[in-house]
Amino acid sequence: MARIKHLVFNTTDPERLARFYVDVMGLKIVHRQRNGGISLTDGYLNLAIHTNKMDGKISGFNHFGFEVDDSDKYVRRARKFGYIPPEKRPGDRHYTEYRGMDPDGNNFDLSTNGYDMIRPDRVTPLKVKRMPPPVSPPPKTKRAGARKTARKCA
Repeated sequence: MARIKHLVFNTTDPERLARFYVDVMGLKIVHRQRNGGISLTDGYLNLAIHTNKMDGKISGFNHFGFEVDDSDKYVRRARKFGYIPPEKRPGDRHYTEYRGMDPDGNNFDLSTNGYDMIRPDRVTPLKVKRMPPPVSPPPKTKRAGARKTARKCA
């Protein structure tokens, strides 16, 4: 199966955006490009931050998620570095507990549960309506020695 290992954000300020992911999420800078782009990693996934050369943002990106040991730790770190901290998600979310936003407005989730299984507090037992067994017609049987006889109508 293919695994996501690389995400790219375009931004007008790569240094500012990289600093957020280093300070708050603990990512490490692995490469700086000559054109100002910066590559970061958490040891598993590569996050590349490119200089936006177009006017405005391109469409298509919604959010991505971090699996973390303790969401509150990252909420505290965001506050410590002067960023808007992630907020609790509504209780109907299946995987994540918090949603945050980086300085460019890109949404990210924090999950202590991970993304492989629905959160235990969100799993609800299915209510299965038991259906009665189907009624089948009695089987057709042939009687031994039976013959078709024509009846005359009077």
